[in-house]
Amino acid sequence: MNSNCYRNICTGLAIAVLGANLGFTSGAMAQSPLPRNDYADAKNWLCLPGRTDDACSADESTTVVAADGTTTHEAFLRDARAKIDCFYVYPTVSLEPTGNADMTAGPMEKSTVAQQFARFGAVCRTYAPLYRQVTLTALRATMAGKPIPVNRELAYSDVLDAWNYYLAHDNHGRGVVLTGHSQGSGVLIALIKNEIDGKPVQRRLISAILMGSRLAVPAGGVVGGDFKSIPLCQSPGQTQCAIPYASFRANVPPPANTRFGKVPGAGMVAGCVNPASLAGGSGELHAYLATRGSFLGSIVSRPWAKGKTIDTPFVSVPGMLTAECMSTSDGSYLAITVHGDANSPRVDDIGGDVVLDGKVQPDWGLHLIDANLAMGNLIDIVSAETKSYLSDR
Repeated sequence: MNSNCYRNICTGLAIAVLGANLGFTSGAMAQSPLPRNDYADAKNWLCLPGRTDDACSADESTTVVAADGTTTHEAFLRDARAKIDCFYVYPTVSLEPTGNADMTAGPMEKSTVAQQFARFGAVCRTYAPLYRQVTLTALRATMAGKPIPVNRELAYSDVLDAWNYYLAHDNHGRGVVLTGHSQGSGVLIALIKNEIDGKPVQRRLISAILMGSRLAVPAGGVVGGDFKSIPLCQSPGQTQCAIPYASFRANVPPPANTRFGKVPGAGMVAGCVNPASLAGGSGELHAYLATRGSFLGSIVSRPWAKGKTIDTPFVSVPGMLTAECMSTSDGSYLAITVHGDANSPRVDDIGGDVVLDGKVQPDWGLHLIDANLAMGNLIDIVSAETKSYLSDR
């Protein structure tokens, strides 16, 4: 398997976004009969404000690689006095041999937080609960036709408990951004439908960033479908709105058998919001890509900058990537265009494809780097939303 699939786990990752298949979006969830987690115990959180040694303490420093190959260092500063919160649910990363993960934070969970969430510490206080997700082991077994026992409601009930604990003990009326990817987005869609949409707590929702997801909206509309009163975000500073997207290369759009971009229901489509241009059209992506291609990062075929050694965990490539929401008969998606120059000293392409046996799997798109591709744009969006939210109050 190509190194784009770290430790052979990609075969399950993209499936996890299909929340309906995992039972996350089927309305009210029954509570699991297994013992409930105590979210008063800090060990059950990957990230909590004020800690200096948790998953959100990861090094987020970046090397900016210009088109001419010159490099500059970009330091990362967390805002210890941020006035809003961010609550994150991570994707399918557990390699536990059982159907559901345990409550131990392993290297995969920590690495994923570093790629997808720790950078939000620049604009918000960070909360990320551990939860007993459906594992990659269970997904592989199902794909192989040999399913193993799994509790498909447990992931949701854990996140619900963590959310309720956060609201009761930590929120104190603050605005909050919900963000997730893949299985995490599926859980959050269910949480928003059941606990937030149309209820008083919705007033505290700044936005819901649902990466690698398939959120149903009416064709040509921005509200309805999965959410009844939470529309798609359409302008900077808008709050109480959602930012769903699933990314594909512009020159490799979703095929007929795509795993993303389609939703059930007559007249419904998968919502797509372009973080690089909320109002629509094309915009430049401010990506933060993993320098060395760690899981959920980006593998490249040659050095990021010819003759340069990069020692930061992230790279940024200004001017190289643009995005635009597109729709075809096979689905709605965020089309990623790479503006590479083979004659430039900077690398001319990015990785992030799912590759099995040396072959790119077009039905999965750029799912592995959904978060990396638009991370800088998302941080800017949350910053603008925060100003609007606080101004309104």
